Amino acid sequence: MSRPLLFLDVDGPLNPWAAQPERRPEGYTTIRVALRPGRPLRVWLNPSHGRSLLALDYDLCWATTWMSAANRWIAPVIGLPELPYVDFGDNLFAERPDGVHWKTATIVEYAKGRPFAWVDDEQSEADEAYVADHHPTAALLHHVNPRIGLREPDFTALRKFREAAVF
Repeated sequence: MSRPLLFLDVDGPLNPWAAQPERRPEGYTTIRVALRPGRPLRVWLNPSHGRSLLALDYDLCWATTWMSAANRWIAPVIGLPELPYVDFGDNLFAERPDGVHWKTATIVEYAKGRPFAWVDDEQSEADEAYVADHHPTAALLHHVNPRIGLREPDFTALRKFREAAVF
C-alpha cells in the first residue's frame, strides 16, 4: 500500500502570516516574493520544516493558492524537493453555501480514496463533515495556528495519525 498523502498549505502552516508584523518568529527567515505585479509579499519560512516534513513518511503535496509557485519560492527555502500540487483551477476562492472551504472538495477528489492528512489554518467542522461523508478512508484535517505556524506538537499529531491509521 502506498503512503498517505500530506496536503500542505503555505500561508498559515509554513508562513505564519498572522504573527506580529514587526516580530519574525524565532528560527524563521524572510523572503520577498513578487507573485503578481505590485508590492512583493513578505513571507516567513523556517528552513528546518522541510527536513521535519520529509521525516514524517507521507507523500507530500502542495494544497495552497501558491500551487506550482510553491515549488519555486517555498520548497528551496525549507529544503523540499519539487512536489506535486493540487490545481484548484476555477475553485480558487469559490464560496460554497454549505460553509465547506473552497479547497476541500478538490482535495478529496485529488486524494482518490487514499488516506491523507491536510495541514491548513482555515478548516472548519463543515470540512470535517464533508470529508467524513465523501472520503472512504482515514483523513486528518489538522488546523495550524497562523500566528505561530507548524510547531513540534503539529508534527507529533501528524506522526500519531500516520502510526494509528490503518492503511
